[in-house]
Amino acid sequence: MSRYLLVRLRQSLVTLFLVSVVVFAGVRALPGDPALALAGEERSPQALAAIRQAYGLNDNIVVQYGRFVGHALTGDLGTSSRTGLPVLDSITSALPVTLELAMFSLLLAVVLGIGAGVVAAVRKGRTEEWLANAAALLGLSVPHFWLGIVLVLVFAIAVPVFAASGFVPFGADPLENIRHLVLPAVVLGSGLAAVVMRQTRAAMLENLSADYVRTARAKGLSRRQVIGGHALRNSLVTVVTVLGLQLGQLISGAVVTEQIFVLPGFGKLTIDAVFTRDYAMLQGVVLFTSAAYILINLLVDVLYSVVDPRIRLGGAPR
Repeated sequence: MSRYLLVRLRQSLVTLFLVSVVVFAGVRALPGDPALALAGEERSPQALAAIRQAYGLNDNIVVQYGRFVGHALTGDLGTSSRTGLPVLDSITSALPVTLELAMFSLLLAVVLGIGAGVVAAVRKGRTEEWLANAAALLGLSVPHFWLGIVLVLVFAIAVPVFAASGFVPFGADPLENIRHLVLPAVVLGSGLAAVVMRQTRAAMLENLSADYVRTARAKGLSRRQVIGGHALRNSLVTVVTVLGLQLGQLISGAVVTEQIFVLPGFGKLTIDAVFTRDYAMLQGVVLFTSAAYILINLLVDVLYSVVDPRIRLGGAPR
């Protein structure tokens, strides 16, 4: 297993290197002069020359990339031209909000998605399956911005049960923290719950018709043991794959949701960087998101052997 992890770690580092090249080149390819964006209202030739000299914009692209990578390896992602604060500090202050929202959404998606998927598979061809499929189709079809607006109108204005916007840290007031996160978590988790439900249903139907399930039934195991201990556990490999891929999308997909509910998270940080042409911040958030996505995929590969002991990582015997 250790050999497999080393191989995957090497692949992840190569992927991260390629991502850094794409991010750096992509930001440099944006239209406009970075010096003009950094100068603000001061557009004199002397000010622009000083900015290009200070930020190394006069150097060739290879030298600029080498400087960018060298600083990134030490944790220096640059300084925001909009706030004047280090990019890494801005990311670390906004990331907990997005992570809490993503975890809340993931929990909602797992509970609803797996539960509905199991019910739809076990009750195939009955009313429960049709209802679960209809709910999944609705979750996949409804746009996040529209669902967010409707939820705010109903549950924050008409019936003021939850908060319409803003964020309260959990340590300051746990109850208010939950009130502010329920609606955005429902918006962000509804699509993921639909995906999890459909994948769980498909995997469960396949496993329920497998020989080992028929053998378990022939041995006299209870219905709960057959479904939960055999069919569901072996179906979780597919679900873990989907969750691993979707968790990265949850972090990036929080952009729209955080804008709707005015959450000071990673998504809002990204949008502000785009609209204000904050190149250092944009570089930092994209690189950070890519690194998190690569790490999540690595952890998912390791979780396979935990969920299903039959899987041998890298072909190594246990």
